[in-house]
Amino acid sequence: MDFTLNEEQQAYRDAAQAFANKELAPNAAQWDGEAIFPVDIIKKAGELGFCGIYSPIESGGLGLSRLDAHLIFEALSHGCTSTAAYITIHNMATWMITSFGNQQLIDQWGQDLTSGNKLASYCLTEPNAGSDAASLKTTARLDDSGDHYIINGSKCFISGAGSTDVLVMMARTGDSSKPEQSGAKGISCFLIPANAEGISYGRKEEKMGWNCQPTRMISFEDVKIPVGNRIGNEGEGFKFAMKGLDGGRINIASCSLGTAQAALEASQRYMNEREQFGKPIANFQALQFKLSTMATELVAARQMVRLAATKLDNGAPDATLYCAMAKRFATDAGFQICNEAMQIHGGYGYIREYPIERYMRDTRVHQILEGTNEVMNHIVARQLLAIDDLEILK
Repeated sequence: MDFTLNEEQQAYRDAAQAFANKELAPNAAQWDGEAIFPVDIIKKAGELGFCGIYSPIESGGLGLSRLDAHLIFEALSHGCTSTAAYITIHNMATWMITSFGNQQLIDQWGQDLTSGNKLASYCLTEPNAGSDAASLKTTARLDDSGDHYIINGSKCFISGAGSTDVLVMMARTGDSSKPEQSGAKGISCFLIPANAEGISYGRKEEKMGWNCQPTRMISFEDVKIPVGNRIGNEGEGFKFAMKGLDGGRINIASCSLGTAQAALEASQRYMNEREQFGKPIANFQALQFKLSTMATELVAARQMVRLAATKLDNGAPDATLYCAMAKRFATDAGFQICNEAMQIHGGYGYIREYPIERYMRDTRVHQILEGTNEVMNHIVARQLLAIDDLEILK
């Protein structure tokens, strides 16, 4: 498959790279060290359209493909992994609202979200429902009037929580005691204003990486929202979540690629500048082989992500399979490339004067997000075992 970029794609990638170089990279270390959520910079990204990349044009988005979005997210993460990753989450939540929400919700929130004037958090994971998302316990029950839902429960590990304006949340509307409403079939999707009465936010989690985006638990106690705030029909939430995860896996894989590219470039510069035993360490074959392996794995991962994005854009029936493979391969490769970059830098790679240790910390969580890589292997194996002829992979 030919992945030669057209002029428009090159322009979007160049614009994202220029933004990353000017606004993200110079500030990333400070944001990480001081746990600053750069809301103003995210809004600047919105001015370029990067907060509604694949949301529909009629809702204020750019209406771009998932392949186009991959190019933008990879370029942004070259400047700051954590900020780029939050922008991917905002894009997914905004896409759900503008693609599946009713016209009233789109009119009320669409332009503000796609422009970055308002920011969104995505709420799926719960304390006891991570990889097994279909077992979530948060409930949304109609009140006696039938005009409002009453929401109770909690969500955890929510990016941007406490600093965003709107929550896109999955909750159980079905009766789990009834087979036709249990599990995934009883989950619905809702838009909830982040300041709604009955919502409380936990402490900001202290994390290994992704320090410039706040992560908190959210509790819902008798939160009352209009029926019109439901996104789609009752029982469609899990379908939206799974559609979102296919794209989300490409998004987070793209963030791994951009960070790995930055780590590779830093390693190349360091090898040419650093001298040991009277010569540049670039002359040592052991390190040359590290660099060549890093570059090879990066290129392979990038091509796999682009293939998966193309499958998703084309509505291919095996798109989920390829998204899972790409997410697993690219996030593993991205972390390993950053790990090897640290080895090349030696002790300097371990101190915060250099960005390598931040690259490594920020990419580690990508192997957990959007479904752990063990779950990715499960998805791939399950689909492969259901295929009569593996010629489909050729």
